[in-house]
Formats: sequence, C-alpha cells, structure tokens
Amino acid sequence: MKTTPEHDERIAKMKFASVYPHYITKVESKGRTKGELHQVIEWLTGFDDKKLQELIDEQVTFETFFERAKLNPNAQLITGVICGYRVEEIENPLTKQARYLDKLVDELAKGKKMEKILRVG
Repeated sequence: MKTTPEHDERIAKMKFASVYPHYITKVESKGRTKGELHQVIEWLTGFDDKKLQELIDEQVTFETFFERAKLNPNAQLITGVICGYRVEEIENPLTKQARYLDKLVDELAKGKKMEKILRVG
C-alpha cells in the first residue's frame, strides 16, 4: 500500500517522546499496564526500560528510534489494518516499523493475550 512521501516524512520526523504518553494512556484506559507496554516495545525493538527512557529523554525522532532498534525477526508476522493502512502492504520501511508499533499497542489495548501479541508459537 502506498503512503505519500509527506506522510512518511511526518512519521520520520515525529518525536517518539510526543507519542509515547498516548500509548500509555491508550493501554491503561483499557486495563493494561505500562509494564506490558514496555514488554511489547522491547519485543519489537530490543529496547529495555533504561534504553527506552534514554531515547525519550534524548527526544529522538521515530527515524532515529527505529535506526537504533534491533527489530524482532518475527515483526513481519504483524499484519492487519492500523490507521487505515494494511501493515503488511506498507512499502516505506520506517513507516511500516512505526505502524508495527501502533498495531502492537492497539492489540494490547484491545485485550489480546500477550503471547498472541508477541507472536509466540
């Protein structure tokens, strides 16, 4: 699925720290925890709590965030529609990675079991 260059650029330049509080609000409003959110983020990116806080404090963009990530080899198993886009059809790698994260946060908020979110077995 084609995203526009403007859309891709907007995601690349967006600060992770500006979106992170919305992730927390979204999952906590649905009865999930910040710890579960961090587990999902660490599964996708390899960032533990300390590294995640460093990136937030550093005010990195999504571009830098995903450049530094060690993307989980099972990330390509993340499929479905998020923000009107079918994740597996997004062509821009950075936009796809950002939508992977959005999709995982969405699944967490929707009450999916953690082993399903983390693509175990």
